[in-house]
Amino acid sequence: MDLLGSLAGASSAPAEVQCSRKGCRAPAAFQILWNNPKIHTPERRKIWLACTEHREWLETYLKERLLYKETLPMGEGATQ
Repeated sequence: MDLLGSLAGASSAPAEVQCSRKGCRAPAAFQILWNNPKIHTPERRKIWLACTEHREWLETYLKERLLYKETLPMGEGATQ
């Protein structure tokens, strides 16, 4: 059986997105957009996903490093 044949029975449902905080397995509720101006073009946005509990921690981490751009609810604006 080839790889495509083995995937034929796989579910087509999207995988649940999880919080980006190390060790957290909670579902993501927010997209935290950031950019490192030393290595990314100004319009580029990287995305970390955050659960409600870790949203503030991740935003603060990025703000302290001057990398934070904005936070959006899941399903709005940019998506990963």
